[in-house]
Amino acid sequence: MATPLIFATMQGGYTNYIKLLLKAGADPNIPDDVGTLPIEYAALRDCIEEVEMLFPVTSPIPNAPDWSIEGVISYAKIEDEKPIEQRHLERRIALFKSQADTAFRQKDYKMASHFYGLAIAHGESATLYANRSLCKLLMADGDGALSDALKCRMLRPKWAKACFHQAAAHMLLKEYKQACDALEDAQRMDPGNAEIDVQLRKARELMKNTPGDDGEQ
Repeated sequence: MATPLIFATMQGGYTNYIKLLLKAGADPNIPDDVGTLPIEYAALRDCIEEVEMLFPVTSPIPNAPDWSIEGVISYAKIEDEKPIEQRHLERRIALFKSQADTAFRQKDYKMASHFYGLAIAHGESATLYANRSLCKLLMADGDGALSDALKCRMLRPKWAKACFHQAAAHMLLKEYKQACDALEDAQRMDPGNAEIDVQLRKARELMKNTPGDDGEQ
């Protein structure tokens, strides 16, 4: 069911009514049944006055690349050309990723991992797997971190960050030979990266001093 703000911005000709609704406390962040916000309907009608009115009280849309008056108008028109199903999917992924990023910044890695998982369930990406792998590393879940890092590498084989996360998981599992192999891959993809070089030296030293892991002892 459409809110009064949705109705007013969708129909047009209700600019003063929108002003009164906002003054009375109407929430501009409630979308309609297809996930479209009042500000997007105003943008689709090129009603700059209404967009400017709604912009300060509307929360940034997670997958809108440029959160500005002009950016909202451009974004709304691009979104309007997409099939409804695609719009729904992209918005859900962006929302889950935004929630995951917030939880990660708050160091709630379990919750961040959960939301990254929800985003992945709606659409896999190397970035989402890399982010969830890092969460699992920080929770000392070596097997889970390794699984996500390997999936990340499958989706983006030439990404040094994926190799680095794989190596970190192997290090956590004390699999130093595999960590060295992954870091050597990362080094080839990103030569001169100091952090990779440091971790590779560390992994080689641990491998050399660990019996049974292709070390010298």
